[in-house]
Amino acid sequence: MSIEIKVPPVGESITEVVLSRWVKNDGDVVEMDEVIAELESDKATFELTAEQAGTLKTVAAEGDTLAIGAVVCKIEDGGAAPKAKEEPAKEEKPAAAADKAAAPVAEKSGENYATGTPSPAAGKILAEKGVDPASVKGTGVDGRITKEDAVAAEKSQPKAAAPAPKAAPAVTAVAGSRNERREKMSPLRKTVAKRLVTVKNETAMLTTFNEVNMKPIMDLRGKYKDQFKEKFGVGLGFMSFFTKAVCEALKDFPAVNAKIDGEEIVYNDFADISIAVSAPKGLVVPIIRNAESMSLAQIEKTVIELATKARDSKLTIEEMTGGTFTITNGGVFGSMMSTPIINAPQSAILGMHNIIERPIAEKGEVVIRPMMYVALSYDHRIIDGRESVGFLVRVKQLLEDPARLLLGV
Repeated sequence: MSIEIKVPPVGESITEVVLSRWVKNDGDVVEMDEVIAELESDKATFELTAEQAGTLKTVAAEGDTLAIGAVVCKIEDGGAAPKAKEEPAKEEKPAAAADKAAAPVAEKSGENYATGTPSPAAGKILAEKGVDPASVKGTGVDGRITKEDAVAAEKSQPKAAAPAPKAAPAVTAVAGSRNERREKMSPLRKTVAKRLVTVKNETAMLTTFNEVNMKPIMDLRGKYKDQFKEKFGVGLGFMSFFTKAVCEALKDFPAVNAKIDGEEIVYNDFADISIAVSAPKGLVVPIIRNAESMSLAQIEKTVIELATKARDSKLTIEEMTGGTFTITNGGVFGSMMSTPIINAPQSAILGMHNIIERPIAEKGEVVIRPMMYVALSYDHRIIDGRESVGFLVRVKQLLEDPARLLLGV
């Protein structure tokens, strides 16, 4: 008896997946609930498990696009272990026969000169003149090339070698490699491409910029990072400060935390902050739920957990569905300035960048400070210029005076 393993439903909006990798091979013996393949949708990667123990018979191939409910493989009763044991024995016989068949040839070539083999004197002449022995016909015993054959071949060699210089330019004509390769777009990459174009075409997106003096936060981190890690078990990073600052600013500017649904504006009294993370298969955006009620330590732990899952392709659909506002950090890649694209259906996204020491005016004096440019891209259909600029200024104020994050002022 055999059963069919089909593509399971993985989400309401997902109609097809790609078989990205077979964990087990055709003919392998699998156990109940053992992972046999990986399926990739436009949002996440899923593991396909065996629904019974038996022998795996693959139906789909890696890279195939499969609809929900399509047959991926079959599992038949009985193990394939005996076949695996017999195969090495079958392979040994041909190998042994080949060794025996090859032995006499090696023995013969070791005792006699084969046809076309030059004598020592002839070989020396041919080697000095660069003549290929294969191009010389031997007149000696058993076709052996004699000294006379080598001398005669030497005289005729220049005529045969004459065309060689003409071929030389063809080798130097190519300056470098001109290879190209094609790869099928992954479902995630196709979805990202489609969504980004849709956002550009269907929203009135604008970007406003500001800069943040990061010295107060860096001083605070330097002073308490050891105690923080000892108490909470995680490091104190920049993302927790930015997340807290965003949550506070969203309370003052609710339109930045809203979205358009048909002819209505949906306002949220909670802050589900999406964090853009670069994963092996592309950009993913897991969500910190109710970030407004979290402490810095709780945010740091959640960010680490989500980032680890993203790198291991273990994020679930639920962990990437929803979100009311997005933060993306291009600074980790060295970006100094950018205009991030809104993560629809959200209405705004905050872009962080790298920290560069720059001269600024402070209390009438020029000082060197670690500065970061920040950018807020927003949908002008729902967020006015006053709100967008006010929101970003509020974030700047909170970051440059971290005590406000604790006091809520």
